[in-house]
Amino acid sequence: MKLYFAPGACSLSPHIVLRETGQKFDLVQVDLREKKTKDGADFTRINGKGQVPTLETDEGFVLTEGPVIVQYAGDKNPGSKVVPPAGTKERYQLQEWLNFITSEVHKNFTPLFRPNTPDAYKQIAKESLAGRFKWINDKLAGKQYLMGDHFTAPDAYLYVMTRWAQHMGIDIGQWPNLKAFVDRMTARPKVQEALKAEGLA
Repeated sequence: MKLYFAPGACSLSPHIVLRETGQKFDLVQVDLREKKTKDGADFTRINGKGQVPTLETDEGFVLTEGPVIVQYAGDKNPGSKVVPPAGTKERYQLQEWLNFITSEVHKNFTPLFRPNTPDAYKQIAKESLAGRFKWINDKLAGKQYLMGDHFTAPDAYLYVMTRWAQHMGIDIGQWPNLKAFVDRMTARPKVQEALKAEGLA
């Protein structure tokens, strides 16, 4: 397998999950502005969207959306329990979390990353994100991770979103359950491996 990534981008989520599931994979860094891989290849020939994450599978097909890649990685090693079995209640709950994070959290960061977004609109986006993080904080009450006391794929995605939040000046410390989750995730050995591999630790 081959994971195309940009340091600290949302590709960090499947990067963590691939490590947590014990997969063997190669990392290929992408310059998202130039749309080129580190060795100068045209990235759009691999993923026409020009975005990370992108996963070239051992079966010869390409996946280009993080929530799908993490489920694929988990299904490749069901013993890791990073994703529950297909058809179970827990699998649908995992998909619910992945969809919530991608649509209600991830996409709210888009205007914050654009230099031409008016400051007033950036403030609205931050307020919207704060509401989402507060809701997640409440859901984490009495739990170590989103699905209970065991790490699953959505935890990696949420972790990346909290890193972005702190980068944008959103204080995660105001939500104690979420802060404890971030500390717990940061301490995970496979998370540390991924951070180091991307030059983020």
